Amino acid sequence: MLSILQLSNKAPFPANDGSSIAIYNMAQGLIENNVKLNLLTINTKKHFKPDGQVPSAFKENSNYSSVYKNTNTSAIGALINLFSSQSYFVSRFYFKDFETKLVDVLTKNSFDIIQLEGVFMAVYLKTIKKYSKAKIVLRAHNIEHKIWERHLSNAKSNLVNYYLKLQNNRLKKFEINVLNEVDAIVPITDYDNNLFKDLGFKERLFTCLTGVNVFSYQSKQNVKLKTNTIFYFGSMDWLPNQEAVKWFLDNCWNKISKTVPEAKFVIAGRGMPHSFKQINLPNVLVIENVADAKSFYEQHQIMVVPLLSGSGLRIKIIEGMAYGKAIVSTSIGAEGIYCNPQNDLIIADNVGDFCKAVIELLTNPEKRIDLEKNATAFAYQNFDNKNVVSKLVQFYNTILND
Repeated sequence: MLSILQLSNKAPFPANDGSSIAIYNMAQGLIENNVKLNLLTINTKKHFKPDGQVPSAFKENSNYSSVYKNTNTSAIGALINLFSSQSYFVSRFYFKDFETKLVDVLTKNSFDIIQLEGVFMAVYLKTIKKYSKAKIVLRAHNIEHKIWERHLSNAKSNLVNYYLKLQNNRLKKFEINVLNEVDAIVPITDYDNNLFKDLGFKERLFTCLTGVNVFSYQSKQNVKLKTNTIFYFGSMDWLPNQEAVKWFLDNCWNKISKTVPEAKFVIAGRGMPHSFKQINLPNVLVIENVADAKSFYEQHQIMVVPLLSGSGLRIKIIEGMAYGKAIVSTSIGAEGIYCNPQNDLIIADNVGDFCKAVIELLTNPEKRIDLEKNATAFAYQNFDNKNVVSKLVQFYNTILND
């Protein structure tokens, strides 16, 4: 039986944002594929999730444990970091209590694979190598420095962005150095797979997107559909999401609402910035905390993903397709999802095309229904979690036998 230690910088349950969904579903998929799993996570102040809420069966099957830490950024921490060579993005995830727990887990268990959920957990590589002979795999949710490069390319020049550029240069250096320290990388998209090759990674690569339990998404609740609704749903404390919503409001919403006056735009997600809470526009609704994601998806019609920056895979698009939503996205938003771009979802990369696509879905029910059916079919064929993770387990067995 394959034995895997999964290390995460965010508690995965409840799985209420893209990264926690990716971590939790991976753990479930490994369990369903008969892997002996240990899941050790940092439980941060920003995304704190009480251990008591984690289902007992999942706790037992994943040998779940967490270590609390306030990893929030601060002005003092940012200033002090200037006098080091480390990226502040990375260094705040290293702390002694987690290292102590990690050493305890490594000394009490023998692992075949140690899977780092994101590059930030690579701050513990030295410790891992000291106490384990396991193959170390980076599961790269994103190429982190690419997110900041894309964001900063759209940002104004000022002191804050100068600091962020400095930190991102350090992050890029750290990320490239990690390539020399791991045995394999599991990116979530082929696009990132190719970028890792371009960055000089010479070892094994295996693309594995995030799977979901498609059947559970398709089981309907008794929820009334709100017609003529457009929605954006994501973690609103993430800069690319803020940037996306602002772009849509500034460039698209006025034209769409003039053409379809009854249309409503719903912005939803936790960590809503104060500036978004203050939005006061006709037929625009801001919801900070969505109590039931399934009901939310079923209530609203058209999903928009106007991302201008980011890296990796947008889990919300996978969820949207699994729910059978009609989706309009930029190319960056749909990165890594290899479907027919006008048949399974619509790709639009400029203001005119984005507005046209949303208006067509609002005014042409047949087009919207066809898109919903095709999205559902694509999800069933490509996103089934057990099958997705089964292929990863096969890959792990090949690298162990090399």
